[in-house]
Amino acid sequence: MNIAITFRQMDATEAVKGYATEKVAKLQKFLRQPLQGHVTLSSQKTLHMAEVDVHAGGEHYHAHEESEDMYASIDKVVDKLERQIRGTHSSHKKKGSDRASDHLLPNEPEE
Repeated sequence: MNIAITFRQMDATEAVKGYATEKVAKLQKFLRQPLQGHVTLSSQKTLHMAEVDVHAGGEHYHAHEESEDMYASIDKVVDKLERQIRGTHSSHKKKGSDRASDHLLPNEPEE
């Protein structure tokens, strides 16, 4: 697992760096391959933005979020990525399923 963090237009603090690393690292449990992550944190006046790219094998996920609090932005962007990853995995499972409902014929109209 490799997570790089970039700070733009703001001071780099160990607290924010550690928080972002911890949150992005938790995404590993949803992935089959080791993740490569890049987190970009930036600030413009009162707006704090978090942008995350995650690569795991051939899969790529990207999300960005902004709010008035950096910690909230990080939480929101990680939630978005988690939903993307879970959605990708559940769609792969559905493609291979052989459900009986897929083979039912539509009801004929009543007379």
